[in-house]
Amino acid sequence: MPDGQAELMRRLHDDHAAALWWYALRLTGGDRARAEDVVQETMLRAWRHPDVLDAESARSWLFTVAKRIVIDEWRTVRARSEVPVAELPGTGRYAVADDEAERSMLVFSIAEALERLSPAHREVVVECHYRGHSVAEAAHRIGVPEGTVKSRLHYALRALRLALEEMGVTE
Repeated sequence: MPDGQAELMRRLHDDHAAALWWYALRLTGGDRARAEDVVQETMLRAWRHPDVLDAESARSWLFTVAKRIVIDEWRTVRARSEVPVAELPGTGRYAVADDEAERSMLVFSIAEALERLSPAHREVVVECHYRGHSVAEAAHRIGVPEGTVKSRLHYALRALRLALEEMGVTE
């Protein structure tokens, strides 16, 4: 690392690391180790992009990067948890698999039940429940009015619940 860049990183750390750590601590729900990891990853990204460090808005850039790191981590954890736990449509209850084989069967059953839906109904379920989009976002992505998404989602969840019941998937 050139001396100028090393000095810049030292100054960046001295000026912003403490505030960044407190911010990361809030973002991680008080998890000190995760907050330290977020700060370290943020500083690493700053080192990789020294062009943004000369700007007056370095702190803003660092906080934005830290927030994105935490969001990406949350999304990864959420995506992993979607496999073993699945909400039974229309019930508000969860079917939880105890082991890997049971998890695989649950995922397979839900995928099979989704295939039984019409393409329009399957599309709204995937947009709203699996991709986590709001009704407004799903409507924009699909290209239909919000009311249509709400209606399709209502009937899709009813049909999905019936398909799962027919397949013997119960709570």
